[in-house]
Amino acid sequence: MFLRPLLFQLDPETAHNATVSACRVAAKIPLLPWICERSLTFRAPELCTEVAGLRFPNPIGLAAGWDKSGKALNFLDRLGFGTVEIGSVSACPSEGNPKPRLFRLPDDRAIQVHYGLPNDGVETVADRVESARLRIPVGVNLVATNHGPQVPASSEEEILDDYATSIARVHAYADYLTLNLSCPNAEGGRDVFSEPGTLRRLLERVQPLNVACPVFLKVAPETDAKIHERWLMEIDPFECVKGFMFNLPSGQPRSLKLKTPANIWKNRPGAIAGRPVADWIDRCIASLYPRLDHSRQTIIGSGGVFSGEDAYRKIRLGASIVQIYTAMIYEGPKVVTRINRELLELLRRDGFECVQDAVGVGV
Repeated sequence: MFLRPLLFQLDPETAHNATVSACRVAAKIPLLPWICERSLTFRAPELCTEVAGLRFPNPIGLAAGWDKSGKALNFLDRLGFGTVEIGSVSACPSEGNPKPRLFRLPDDRAIQVHYGLPNDGVETVADRVESARLRIPVGVNLVATNHGPQVPASSEEEILDDYATSIARVHAYADYLTLNLSCPNAEGGRDVFSEPGTLRRLLERVQPLNVACPVFLKVAPETDAKIHERWLMEIDPFECVKGFMFNLPSGQPRSLKLKTPANIWKNRPGAIAGRPVADWIDRCIASLYPRLDHSRQTIIGSGGVFSGEDAYRKIRLGASIVQIYTAMIYEGPKVVTRINRELLELLRRDGFECVQDAVGVGV
């Protein structure tokens, strides 16, 4: 926490990149990873959970976007997370959108994100995942390459080929994959999966690859039952798909109640992440959960999680795993331990013997 005032003096993206680089270097310093693990890891048998055949020491994960290219993998499993998801990663390296593309909204415990998926490409990232030796499940978030605004929008075939290339390269090394189908900050066909049938065609393209790990779909934050039913119909023949998570709402929806004056954020590009989106994503989880075949599919929850209460609410609404991102920016890695401690107290208060017993009880 003592570093936060210094980091907040820097441009947000510079501060973020410096933190990722520091984690990469820290992994190579003798004893430091062990010291961090001893001070930041909180264990309790009630927090252990199983999702899609994977065993998680606790249900609190690091969301994709924090470590975009897997540079800090060898240190991130020492920070108390139950899982780490890297990415989004594309078939080709990408510079993302022009800078500035990350902004803080501290009064709202939020950020405004317009990265546009910068990453080192799946070839480089797959090598990093293969060489990493993590003791917690690692997910790789995959997306179609953002070639930049100067390049014509990709065709559907090009987008599907891009995903298939990335999946073929990395699936053998990841514990799970998340296919990012609705990034709010990249041009070039980002809405292609809103068209009926496109999701099914993607999965048909993927099926011959015999994917060796569970696949989750990161979809637009919709509460419309008809859209949910269409997703479920299109994935039904494909056993590798084990569930969903919801992306950020695109743009700056009027329904987000922000304390920050509009003249600060209204003319900036990018989606809002953090506390203001929590209720929106909660409604999406609560709407989708009753429609799932719970023997086959689960939900990964994210969006505005800063406390054990926030995580517990998403679990009770139907999420089996809960990811954080913005909380790491504002509170640092100690927030993981605090969330897990608070979550354990809430589970015990309500008489649950494990996380899985609480999933969906609030719907």
